[in-house]
Amino acid sequence: MATPTVAVLGLVLLGGALAGPFQRPTNAELYDEVRQLLSLTQGYQQPDVQTLESLEDNTDKPDIPRAVKNWPQEPLKLGQVSGVSVNSAFQPVIFHRADRVFDQYTFNSTNHFQQLHLGPISEPTVLTLEPQTGKVLGTWGENLFYMPHGLTIDRHDNLWVTDVALHQAFKFKPGELSPVLTFGQRLTPGSSKNHLCMPTSIAVASEGEIFIADGYCNSRILKFNAAGVLLRVMPNPPEFLSLQVPHGVALVESMDRLCVADRENMRVVCPRAGLYSIKGKAEPALTIQQPDMGRVFGVAAKGKLIYAVNGPTSQLLPVQGLTIDVQTESVIDHWAPEEGFGQPHAIAVCPNGSALYVGEIGPNRIWKFELVPPKKK
Repeated sequence: MATPTVAVLGLVLLGGALAGPFQRPTNAELYDEVRQLLSLTQGYQQPDVQTLESLEDNTDKPDIPRAVKNWPQEPLKLGQVSGVSVNSAFQPVIFHRADRVFDQYTFNSTNHFQQLHLGPISEPTVLTLEPQTGKVLGTWGENLFYMPHGLTIDRHDNLWVTDVALHQAFKFKPGELSPVLTFGQRLTPGSSKNHLCMPTSIAVASEGEIFIADGYCNSRILKFNAAGVLLRVMPNPPEFLSLQVPHGVALVESMDRLCVADRENMRVVCPRAGLYSIKGKAEPALTIQQPDMGRVFGVAAKGKLIYAVNGPTSQLLPVQGLTIDVQTESVIDHWAPEEGFGQPHAIAVCPNGSALYVGEIGPNRIWKFELVPPKKK
């Protein structure tokens, strides 16, 4: 039975939904990832983990994310942490914007980058960290990127990144500074099959299929084979899948599902990935949505579970992490650090399932969470 608080919250959100049709955000609303979101959280006090956990029965729960205190052990000089992933050595790797800020002035009404005169970011934008201490082990990415966004590391330790200013996505082999694959046209937004427009995130299957969330402008997913040949555009009529800013993507390969952080629809949606085929099975997407989900920014897969983070949405909604059971299309746990989240932007799970990492764009920081078994009743 729903608690009175949850019931009231549901009615409030339902009332808002019935007030009028969805309005696609304007440039200023869509792009101001710091100032506009901060204003939503003023006066809101983040609930602690114990409060969130008390709202749910913890029977048969999976491992619970627990924030590691004093990690990193030494402060890191970071800009907005837009992307995070973990390599095969279990080392977290972060993609950050250094002194550059993504806000309502970054792009014009035609989605062209407005700060070309600044040139590429001169500082290293990719940092590899030691998993126990958070110490910086290596850096690269200086003079390459204009506005970093997503970062994914595949099982061969190739790095896949998106740059919303360049309107491109790239594949870098380990240790190389020139991309071996490039998607999109440099500094040229577009909606054709050869263009991207502010791409957000990438997921790579174990056999090499590539899924690029062409997020802010086109609200679509592009599927490529390992050689970079386009196989599929999602959604594609008669397929019914309405996306509004697909901001993060993660593959649940055992279920042949691609789970998408459908940000402005405030949900996680998991259509068929169609692995090893072009179309996949004609089945509806799995949809996870509930009244307190808020705007979902990042998703990461562990087995048949999805770990997700939302961002500031309303003073009524907590900024938090969510554990999602894809099979049952349900949120089975909520979690957050004791200090509370500010503006989570990206999330990644360690390949051995022992930890996850969350990057924030305000305050600019990286969190480590250990995945621990739930306490028995």
